[in-house]
Amino acid sequence: MLEPIKPSNEPRSYSPLTLAFLGDAVFGLLVRQKLIEGGNRPVGTLHRESVRYVSASAQSQAVELILPVLTEEETQIYKRGRNHSGHQPPRHTDPQDYRRATGLECLFGYLYLRQENERLRTLFDLIWNRINP
Repeated sequence: MLEPIKPSNEPRSYSPLTLAFLGDAVFGLLVRQKLIEGGNRPVGTLHRESVRYVSASAQSQAVELILPVLTEEETQIYKRGRNHSGHQPPRHTDPQDYRRATGLECLFGYLYLRQENERLRTLFDLIWNRINP
């Protein structure tokens, strides 16, 4: 993983959408790493495969896989992202899926800022292994 940034604030003080902005990139990078581990393929193929994991509906399903193992603190961060009302979903996206996906991204951004790489990997691997048995 990339060298973590040194946040100017305590990670909890960032807005949910700021955490989700970062978490979107973290989640996407983890997906891309897994896809590359599968071998060299055309970029178009890799892109199509990545969309399968980073879409709002896929991330919403991923939330259901990890919710039972989240700590109380992680659940609070997830809910902060999910319940934030300052952003409208894209036109063809289910609003509930979009909110859940934002919550997941918020959690991943938060864990990244806290430099909890092992926990990030554990949660991501749980998602990946359940989707790709």
